[in-house]
Amino acid sequence: MGTTWPLLTLLLRKGTLLFNNIFSIVPAILMGCSKVAESFEMIIVARLLVGICAGLSSNVVPMYLGELAPKNLRGALGVVPQLFITIGILVAQIFGLRSILANKQGWPVLLGVTGIPAALQLLLLPFFPESPRYLLIQRKDEETAKNALRRLRGWDDVDTEIEEIREEDKAEKAAGFVSVRKLFSMRSLRWQVVSIIVLMGGQQLSGVNAIYYYADQIYLSAGVKEQDVQYVTAGTGAVNVLMTVCAVFVVELLGRRFLLLLGFSICFAACCVLTAALALQDAASWVPYISITCVISYVVGHALGPSPIPALLITEIFLQSSRPAAFMVGGSVHWLSNFTVGLIFPFIQVGLGAYSFIIFAVICLLTAIYIFLVVPETKSKTFIEINRIFTKMNKVSEVHPEKMELKDFPPSASRQ
Repeated sequence: MGTTWPLLTLLLRKGTLLFNNIFSIVPAILMGCSKVAESFEMIIVARLLVGICAGLSSNVVPMYLGELAPKNLRGALGVVPQLFITIGILVAQIFGLRSILANKQGWPVLLGVTGIPAALQLLLLPFFPESPRYLLIQRKDEETAKNALRRLRGWDDVDTEIEEIREEDKAEKAAGFVSVRKLFSMRSLRWQVVSIIVLMGGQQLSGVNAIYYYADQIYLSAGVKEQDVQYVTAGTGAVNVLMTVCAVFVVELLGRRFLLLLGFSICFAACCVLTAALALQDAASWVPYISITCVISYVVGHALGPSPIPALLITEIFLQSSRPAAFMVGGSVHWLSNFTVGLIFPFIQVGLGAYSFIIFAVICLLTAIYIFLVVPETKSKTFIEINRIFTKMNKVSEVHPEKMELKDFPPSASRQ
């Protein structure tokens, strides 16, 4: 996560994404050749590099798309990265079937083809424009920003949108980027920071990975044959893709806040019923099927809101100067929470057994309560309009008084 900031300064949004392809293509080659080289060390090194790729892309992709998108499509485009993540998972599940590539002969190919999407991006992304907001606010290059907007929108008259970006620039009086340390120090960003920590933490601590971890056992207990579990799991992945597609189409209609509340509520209910079903698993022959229904319901709920919306909100509730630092914080919370669940859930499962998912139910409920009480709706609002909402919540007098607050810090601390 710490590499995001300097790379954005040096290479900008698009350049950072192009550079990031190295951390996907090189690992794919290493993993694909590891069997021939008889080197498990190559796989370990490759996995470390893939981690860098995942960290950078999870920060920069939603930021880049959010800055490119028009106001009326910002939500839909903001969900698209999560859609392609779910498609990637499904493709991996399909090609990872034992009858296809998950066997002694096929696994190097399975690992090696992961570099193909990065190679395609390396070929196609150079034809895309740089972020107009970055060009105008950070680089003060209005003409290039206008040309970028014309290419993106497909028409010549972009003065209205340029004026909106100028308004954002004027409101925040951007003097470079706000560092992570300053992000936590500024009263004008207090509720935004708390919100991204709660949302990104709640996204992972709600137990989505634990559900997938436990799913195979649930399917087996329901009578699914061991050799068929992999197909049922792939079917669950297909449900995940389908519901994320639904989120793309309804996020501008129903709003971010509603989808978050709906998603976490479904996950809460699914965890509660799943706990009861696991505890009463031997009470009747049909109880395991309730468990399967709960797993699928949880996947549906998480795909509608908790999975795609938090990263979108980071783009929307922060202005240009603080957005990179906000993504660094949000990304760090995301991966730390992900790591925590993966590390401790097996121990929770041993200790609590059928009641393991009560913990995740509580987290889903608490996150939903926070969203209901604090997180505003951002649908169809400009970045400035959203920022004014948080201005009132933070009890500050200006729309974005960062310039005043930055006077208390060394000049170098406020630069990217």
